[in-house]
Amino acid sequence: MADDYLVRIGKLIRDARQHRGWTQTQLAEALGTSQSAVNRIERGNQNISLEMIARIGEALDSEIVSLGYSGPMHLRVVGGRRLSGSIDVKTSKNACVALLCGSLLNKGRTVLRRVARIEEVYRLLEVLNSIGVRTRWINDGTDLEIVPPARLDLDSMDADAARRTRSIIMFLGPLLHRMDNFRLPYAGGCDLGTRTIEPHMIALRRFGLDITATEGIYHAVVERTAPDRPIVLTERGDTVTENALLAAARNDGVTVIRNASSNYMVQDLCFFLEALGVRVDGVGTTTLTVHGMADIDVDVDYSPSEDPVEAMSLLAAAVVTESELTIRRVPVEFLEIELAVLEEMGLDHDRTAEYAADNGRTRLIDLTVRPSKLEAPIDKIHPMPFPGLNIDNVPFFAAIAAVAQGQTLIHDWVYDNRAIYLTDLNRLGGRLQLLDPHRVLVEGPTRWRAAEMMCPPALRPAVVVLLAMMAAEGTSVLRNVYVINRGYEDLAERLNSVGAQIEIFRDI
Repeated sequence: MADDYLVRIGKLIRDARQHRGWTQTQLAEALGTSQSAVNRIERGNQNISLEMIARIGEALDSEIVSLGYSGPMHLRVVGGRRLSGSIDVKTSKNACVALLCGSLLNKGRTVLRRVARIEEVYRLLEVLNSIGVRTRWINDGTDLEIVPPARLDLDSMDADAARRTRSIIMFLGPLLHRMDNFRLPYAGGCDLGTRTIEPHMIALRRFGLDITATEGIYHAVVERTAPDRPIVLTERGDTVTENALLAAARNDGVTVIRNASSNYMVQDLCFFLEALGVRVDGVGTTTLTVHGMADIDVDVDYSPSEDPVEAMSLLAAAVVTESELTIRRVPVEFLEIELAVLEEMGLDHDRTAEYAADNGRTRLIDLTVRPSKLEAPIDKIHPMPFPGLNIDNVPFFAAIAAVAQGQTLIHDWVYDNRAIYLTDLNRLGGRLQLLDPHRVLVEGPTRWRAAEMMCPPALRPAVVVLLAMMAAEGTSVLRNVYVINRGYEDLAERLNSVGAQIEIFRDI
């Protein structure tokens, strides 16, 4: 067999195993072989017979042999259908990946409840497993158990998985307390233009971390020290703040972080650190005071909160398809500005009284959206740090503005390319004019039409295109939707449960 064929087969087996919620050891036991043999198979480093592939497929209840899922996943969308009923918001993608990185702080057992089963999480689990961390899905695959080794084996890190997620950058904060020197592959993720890591470096240098970059690898050397004055972040970014928090959590002293993000995933990480025994003052503000601990060794059980960006996605789905839909478990404190803007545009909706998320801290509501006659907002749509309009919710306003009467200016000043990707809506009948790489003018209302197109390489614009296809009469095809699977769990199936008609298929 050619080496690339073995690698492809290995990746199919790995994906099927993780979808089943099994570890390599569990698969090895089912096959009567060793964990190291399974590891070699999944890496494409071992010849494998068709008989063995068939046995693996039977063990994993996966059609590896008969279907050969080697090509990308596509969606076929029959549009023009109204949605109805109710749908629950899943837990936060961005919180879950931060908590996976945060689990490296803890020598004890970490259990995370209702973790989002998405590609971004799977990539991080591959990285964690490759360096010796034991993870397994428990409680019928709902929750995730994480048990670290006494010593991490960073030399065995799955570099391919690491390069497919930008979240790997958040390994820096916890690792600087565990290793005197280490290497990490360059961070990847969505194609959103140049995204410098210099703000991370400025913050982490205060803890003694020094990094040089050569040939796709970050080379880290640590000479641990404690910050002697407050750390002022040069960018109020979410992952920058999380990295500083992760570094501060095991600094044996008090660390003050200023110009910190107070966004939803940062708050969830703070609540998780408190569950580990680390006191964090100022949660929800731009100044965080962390009372760190040199050693963390506890068994912890934590429930991340719901995802406000997924909630916004579902809200937009109801708006563009002119549907009445109830969206349950909406983290309202992270959608208040968006809802205020939509109210001014004429959105007809009801909301329940607030209730607590499973973490006991985040405020939730159930939101019912009804068909509405929307008018374009007077002011432009633009993001601001929390409690402003969330940067990841801006793209959904492109689809919403497209069904409103009038012109809407959308200004995405954060990312270099995302406004450009929004003009893909023109393939579906939209009237979007790109003014510059950050600004797009949307003219509504839109008569959507079906089309076949490639998925944009950025998560939120990709979902926006899918929502427009759901509104367009006829059959559309969205090709290569891996980027959507990075951030959403079973999105097509869940939308189908409330009336959409979306078929998943692959090229055979």
